[in-house]
Amino acid sequence: MKDLFLLLTIAAYAASLTFYVRFLNSGKELMGRLGTVFLGLGLVAHYFALLERSRGMHTVPYHDLYGSMSLFGWLLALTYLGLELFHRQRSVGAFVLPFILVFFVAAHLAPADRLSPPPAKGVVFAFHVTLSILAYAAFALSFVFSLIFLAEERILRSRRLGGIVWRLPPLELLERMSRSSVFVGLLSIAVGTVLGFVWVDRLHGQIWYYDPKYVVTLLVLALYVAYFHLARTAAWRGARASKLCVFNFFVVVMSFTVVNLYLSQSHRYF
Repeated sequence: MKDLFLLLTIAAYAASLTFYVRFLNSGKELMGRLGTVFLGLGLVAHYFALLERSRGMHTVPYHDLYGSMSLFGWLLALTYLGLELFHRQRSVGAFVLPFILVFFVAAHLAPADRLSPPPAKGVVFAFHVTLSILAYAAFALSFVFSLIFLAEERILRSRRLGGIVWRLPPLELLERMSRSSVFVGLLSIAVGTVLGFVWVDRLHGQIWYYDPKYVVTLLVLALYVAYFHLARTAAWRGARASKLCVFNFFVVVMSFTVVNLYLSQSHRYF
């Protein structure tokens, strides 16, 4: 059953990517709608793949690096689908699906990392971890949108225009999609951090104790609040804000890798 959901998820995401690419090339609305449909089917199959993996290991999806990567991919797909439906824009799906596929395949084909149980359990801790990974997924989307913005702006400035350029979202819409993604990420990381402090208070009897992860998380929060504010100003709107968003995501990657794996005592993969 585990292999069945694994194959169904890969097939659905691959089909979604194929239809999104065909939509980008041809502009046919049916191709875009099929891309969305198969993305939704992939999300359902991916959920059951996560569930089966958790049952097989008798633990939560974020127990190890690979489980966290798969959960990240699922939340990335879910967040993108929500933004696609909200902004009614399918032409960026061809750029997002490769990331989702890579994270899913890498997570589920790698051997399970048998570690000791997570440092805590319970509803508060589960929401803390899930919201933290959701924030990473939303920031990853804003990173992709910012890269598309910078590439499209450069193509427009060069005046070497092809048919695909006209099917990409307008620059203004890309900015709005990036800000929407950042808003989701800010809301998730803010609530997740508060829940983390609640969990620490329950576990240690104190609201705060020093952990490098907390410091970097507050830095990420401050950087994206700055981006969210500056992206609306005339001086920063456009390429400067997009470059800031790209820089911010590299700090997120550092938080998710170097800080979690080597500096933090209580955060593994979230």
